[in-house]
Amino acid sequence: MSDFSMDSFSLKGKVALVTGASYGIGFSIASAFAKAGATIVFNDIKQELVDKGIAAYKEEGIEAKGYVCDVTNEQEVNEFVAKVEKEVGTIDVLVNNAGIIKRIPMLEMSAEAFRQVVDVDLNAPFIVSKAVIPGMIKKGHGKIINICSMMSELGRETVSAYAAAKGGLKMLTRNICSEFGEANIQCNGIGPGYIATPQTAPLREKQADGSRHPFDQFIIAKTPAARWGTTADLQGPAVFLASDASDFVNGHVLYVDGGILAYIGKQP
Repeated sequence: MSDFSMDSFSLKGKVALVTGASYGIGFSIASAFAKAGATIVFNDIKQELVDKGIAAYKEEGIEAKGYVCDVTNEQEVNEFVAKVEKEVGTIDVLVNNAGIIKRIPMLEMSAEAFRQVVDVDLNAPFIVSKAVIPGMIKKGHGKIINICSMMSELGRETVSAYAAAKGGLKMLTRNICSEFGEANIQCNGIGPGYIATPQTAPLREKQADGSRHPFDQFIIAKTPAARWGTTADLQGPAVFLASDASDFVNGHVLYVDGGILAYIGKQP
């Protein structure tokens, strides 16, 4: 058995592509990768979002390379990955982070809206993974991290499309593991719990009487850690799954949820 070294957590010399990483969870994960030594590549759907992302990384002292690409368009993705391989290098780490959610009761949701969520949250990870895997096979190693969700395990009102897509993403994760494990490619998921981001800020605002927002109360009561997660809570798990330290971890979803999935909830 070889001696353990902290170097196994290093991403030095690795090229990491994080999709949709101009802000939020993707930005936080990419920033952690950069601090662990990786070169960061990201995409977004519009040039203005890419420019905002590049500026945000610069503020953190990170020289990220940003590209415009619609991850649901296979031809665009193939051209984008070929460009990255030529301009930056073979992709060692892929994080399928780009995602959308539409909170619409099922009976009010159009099939078109359902398909759009599945397209971004499930078809796109398939398309991008398929584009990067040949380079990983040639290089003899690779890491794919799919951003799953607690909705990969649980249902909730109004998120039928999102839960269906994220449940599918969990199984795509296992299937990539099954098909490419022998090529020394590890594919795992991260399932964030409820994360405090600008988008969820209204749900955490104090009420006029000083009490917590009802949704905030609900999350705190459901979470053994009794708090919302932060994007920083996802950084260590992501670096672990991107690094050589996780070379025998494959087809697994690491839930970073403060214990929600382990807990039945407080007795009323």
